[in-house]
Amino acid sequence: MNERFVVLSGCSGGGKSTLVEELGVRGHHVVEEPGRRIVKQELERGGNALPWLDAAAFARRAIEVALSDRELARNRRGWVFFDRGLIDAVSALEDVTGEPMLQAFGAQHRYHRKVFLAPIWPEIYRGDTDRRHGFEAAVAEFERLQQAYPALGYEVIMLPKADVSARADFVLSELSIHPTASQF
Repeated sequence: MNERFVVLSGCSGGGKSTLVEELGVRGHHVVEEPGRRIVKQELERGGNALPWLDAAAFARRAIEVALSDRELARNRRGWVFFDRGLIDAVSALEDVTGEPMLQAFGAQHRYHRKVFLAPIWPEIYRGDTDRRHGFEAAVAEFERLQQAYPALGYEVIMLPKADVSARADFVLSELSIHPTASQF
């Protein structure tokens, strides 16, 4: 288990990426969402590992990227905040294929025991060129993750529906990190 690796997960369009950016501005190590990076790469090269074309291929790539992210983060000192992570990718693949793999991956590659979930927040949800699924799919994803993390022994903490600064303060407080502490 790596207690320095903190996952921010939950509903698509719930403000996770904005929160991760804020934590980075505050001097913490952050890891961008694997899915966003994969979509960008696949669109640039004309690939098919896109959630709206081949969800299983997309989830498999997300697993690879999340594992690589974890490996790279091992060399960083201090806290590392992940915009989604391995559990999200494995949960998505399990959902698409029906192959039970969450328990195996979840036991082998642990994050901090506290996982922060962005709640369903219709007022800020926006689709874009990289997020083409609708709000209903985002809700289904949230519900799946809300079950997956506790099933793996994580303590799920819901992020407040608040501005990004208040959310960052909340996360850091829950982890007993001084809100203005930098680790660089």
